Order: sequence, then structure tokens, then C-alpha cells
Amino acid sequence: MATAAEPIPPRLHPQEISFPLPKALHTTAHIHLTLLDTCVMVFLATSTPGDSAGTVKPMGSLIYAMPDLKSPTTPLSTTIYSAPNSVEYTTRVAKILARRLRIPVYVGSSIDPTSLSLQVEEEMEGLRQIVEVVVERWKDARR
Repeated sequence: MATAAEPIPPRLHPQEISFPLPKALHTTAHIHLTLLDTCVMVFLATSTPGDSAGTVKPMGSLIYAMPDLKSPTTPLSTTIYSAPNSVEYTTRVAKILARRLRIPVYVGSSIDPTSLSLQVEEEMEGLRQIVEVVVERWKDARR
């Protein structure tokens, strides 16, 4: 006869982080971050003051990326779900995080730099800030 399993409390402690995107006026970046032992899950979105509370935003793309053991500078990635406006940005974030954290990452993002009318410098500064926030939280969790 099978014995009853002892319940295990959940270990997931998702973090919700928001900050204004640098050089992108009135745009706030939102990060939903879940740090696990074997992977990191990141969901990204933006909001502007003109967004109404009742509107539904698209989910965007979902990308899985992992470090390549043979070539650490070029992570591998695969698209789990593709939304044309956000797949390139999401893939870029996922590969950067996989390379910097050295573990697999799942990144979901509805951020479309084109629709935000961001210049290349503004887009790169926002991406840099998002990556730095995630990496810093990862390092803090490992201490």
C-alpha cells in the first residue's frame, strides 16, 4: 500500500520589478522574475501613461535559451511562441541572459521597440538596464 506523501511548501518567490526605461520618456519597464535552481524565468512588458487599465496587451514571444558548453559566447535559443513584433528583442534578451547567468532561461516579452518609437541608443540602454537588474537579482539570490 502506498504511503501518503508529505506536502512540500512551494519555493517559488516571483519578484515583480518596475522602473522607468532610461532615455525613453514616460515608459516603464515591468519585469516578472522567477529564480529557480536550474533556470530563470523572465517576463517583460512596458507601460506608458496613456495605457488604460482595462486594456489587454498581447503576451508576446516566449524564447528558451541556454549556454552552449562548446562555445560559451554563443548561447543556443529556440522559439517556443512567436509574436512577430517581439521575437527579435525577446531572443536577444534571452541569449544575453543565458550567456551572463550560465544557466537556461525562459524569456517572455511583449516589448516591441519599434512601436515604442525608440531610437537604437534608447533601445540598447533599456535592454542593458533590464539585463543588469536580472543579473543583479540572480547574484543576490546566490549569496
